Amino acid sequence: MQWKRHITGLTFSIVFVVSYFTNKFVLSVLNFTYPTLFQGWQTFIGALLLLLSGKLGWVEMSRITRSAALSWLPGSLLFVGNIYAGSRALSRMAIPFFFTLQNSSHVVSSVILRMVHREKMPWLKVFSVCVMLVSAINLPLYDPAFDLSAYMWAVGHLSCLGAYKVFQVHVKSSHLSDLEQQYINYLFSVLLLAIAAHPTGDLLGALEFPFLHSYTFHCGCCASALLGFFLLLATVKLKSGLSLEHCEAWIFLSKVTAVSLSPFIFYIDGNSPSVMCVLFSHFGEALLVYSERQSQL
Repeated sequence: MQWKRHITGLTFSIVFVVSYFTNKFVLSVLNFTYPTLFQGWQTFIGALLLLLSGKLGWVEMSRITRSAALSWLPGSLLFVGNIYAGSRALSRMAIPFFFTLQNSSHVVSSVILRMVHREKMPWLKVFSVCVMLVSAINLPLYDPAFDLSAYMWAVGHLSCLGAYKVFQVHVKSSHLSDLEQQYINYLFSVLLLAIAAHPTGDLLGALEFPFLHSYTFHCGCCASALLGFFLLLATVKLKSGLSLEHCEAWIFLSKVTAVSLSPFIFYIDGNSPSVMCVLFSHFGEALLVYSERQSQL
C-alpha cells in the first residue's frame, strides 16, 4: 500500500510541474497575456471534462442544489481572483520568484485564522510563517528584473489564495465535495471571465496576437487546459489517499522540483540575494510542513 501512496504523490508532482511549465510557456515565451481568455479557456474545458467525467461515472459527483451553489459563490469569487491575478503575475515573473510570493498565502491564511476564527498557532508555525513573509518582503528589493505591476498582481494572487484556503476549510454548510466545489468554481469563472473579456481589452488584443494561428500556440493552450484538469484529479486523489501533512509535503516537493528545474528551461534574471530569498522562503515552508506534522502527533 505504501508504494501506491508514493505513486500517487509522484504523479501529482509530475503533473504539477509540467502544468506550471506549460502555463509559463504560453504566458511568457509566447507572450499570450490575456488572462480572461486564457483562464476562461482553461476553466471552460475543466468544467466540460468534469461534467463529462461525472456523467460517465469516472468521478463521483452529486447533484448540486441551488442553495449549496449560492453558499459557495464567495469561494468562487476568491478562486477567480486567484487564477486571474496569478496568471498576470506568472506572465511577468520567474517561477522561483512566483512561488516565493505565493508561499506568503500561508501568512494570509494564518492571519485570518487568528483574527476571525481565534485559532492558536504553535511557535514553530509562527516562525515559519514569519520566515516566508520576510523572504517575500525582501525579494522585490533584490530582484534585478523588478516589475511593480507583477508584484502587485502577485499580492492579489496570494491574498485570494490564502483567503480561499480558509474559506474552503471553514465553510461546512454546503457539504460539497472538492470536485463539486471546483465545478461551481469553473462555471462561475467561465461566466465572469467571459463578461470581462471585452471591457479589459483582452478580446480585441487577442485578435492581434502574432501566434494566434500557430500550431505551437494551439498545442500549448490545449495542453494547459488538459493538464489543469489532470492536476485537479491528481490533487483530489492525493487528498483522499493521504493525510494533510503528507499532502502538504508532496506539494512542497513539487514546488521545489519546479523551482530547481525552471532555470534549465526558462531564462531567469537573478542574483545571490534574490536566490537567498527563494531558499529562505522554501525553508520556511518546510518548517511549516514539519510543524503541521508535529501538531498531529
